[in-house]
Amino acid sequence: MSVDATGRLIGHVLALDWADAPVASRAAAKTFLHDTLAVGVAGRNEPLADLVFEQAQRWTGVGGRSFVLGRPGERLTAPYAAFVNAYQIHCQEYDCVHEPAVAHPMATVVAALLAQAGQSQVSGQRFLEALIAGVEIVAALGVAVKGSLRFFRPATAGIFGSVAALAHLRGMAPDRTRTAFGHALSYASGTMQAHIEGKPTLALQVAGAARSAIEAIDLAEAGFPAPNGSLEGPFGYFSLFENNVDLAPVLAALGNRHRIQELSWKPFPTGRAAHGAIVALQDLMKNEGLASESLERFVYRAPPLIERLVGRRPIPGMSVNYARLCFAWLGANVISKGSVSLTDFTPANLENPALLELAEKIFVESDATEDWASFAPAVGIADLSDGRTVHAKVDKQFGSPEWPLSKQQHLDKASACLAFGGLARTDEALAAVVEDFEMLDDVHAELTRVFEA
Repeated sequence: MSVDATGRLIGHVLALDWADAPVASRAAAKTFLHDTLAVGVAGRNEPLADLVFEQAQRWTGVGGRSFVLGRPGERLTAPYAAFVNAYQIHCQEYDCVHEPAVAHPMATVVAALLAQAGQSQVSGQRFLEALIAGVEIVAALGVAVKGSLRFFRPATAGIFGSVAALAHLRGMAPDRTRTAFGHALSYASGTMQAHIEGKPTLALQVAGAARSAIEAIDLAEAGFPAPNGSLEGPFGYFSLFENNVDLAPVLAALGNRHRIQELSWKPFPTGRAAHGAIVALQDLMKNEGLASESLERFVYRAPPLIERLVGRRPIPGMSVNYARLCFAWLGANVISKGSVSLTDFTPANLENPALLELAEKIFVESDATEDWASFAPAVGIADLSDGRTVHAKVDKQFGSPEWPLSKQQHLDKASACLAFGGLARTDEALAAVVEDFEMLDDVHAELTRVFEA
């Protein structure tokens, strides 16, 4: 690649200004910050979250000042506060997503920014500016790719977005930011093997990206040199981690849009690829009377990415992480309970014989379209015991910019997350703080007040 993509992207994000941001970008920044904070609190009660936190305490030493979501009074050093918060944000597959990029920008970016805010006073406006900047980079790296997913992009692109956000927050010069990107290249990692096996290390990879972003930015500020061509070099990010890259339209769009407006909520705590199928089942239950006793077979026919990500079959003793990415089991849960919630992923529910039996009637099939990154259009097809075959079309994803959550649906999700994390009492206070977030003088102090009151 002859173009200086690294320099172009760095220049763009360092120049972002809250005063110039359109109303829609400002609203999206605050809305998805609220969603992310609440989801991170809920993640505090994911089965392995305590283990992750305990290990971080062992690694971090003493003198930490950055708080951890859902753990009032606890403090860690910045890299490991970012590590634990990023893990908690992503570990239940409930954090928002940039669908075209196939990435979860907020898990890494927000975790890194919260950790930095614990080290020095950060205003709400500056925090939100940096948040927009970080999402710009993660999304840009994802949408530039036309080939299939090779590595776990929420981690591999997430570290660059987090470095960009931190560089903006700290007011770093372009050359130092480029050095930080070089260190990010050295730290970048994230494999899809964990996805295939349904292992919780997916969230650990996101956590590692947030932690390493702080280390990368600190090394650059300290003057430690790093490669310049971190993105477009012959052994840079695009050559090593991606394939079939077209940067021209991405670079041409800089300044004409904010990618944060393109984020989608996750209405259900599952892999995003399962959401269209969940909605299709709900529609058939409502409109066609589909029920567990009337279903003979259900097939969700969708773009290849959907089958690849959530088409796995249920297996005996499957883990929570496996189940979140197994639509057959998720669909059985929907038919039995009407939806999927944080409280459904219990050992008893995972081993429920009735659900497992019903799951054997539910399938995901590829429609063989050539667009590997598409989530829609798709169709749910149910064969019923009365001889009917009924269909539910899915043209857009619930929670996407084309079909957003209502304000009440957003608030209801935040409330449920805070309650699951044991901080229901903070619901109204958190919503009020986020509403006027750009007016805050000290983000860490204000969020500490809300979560530790």
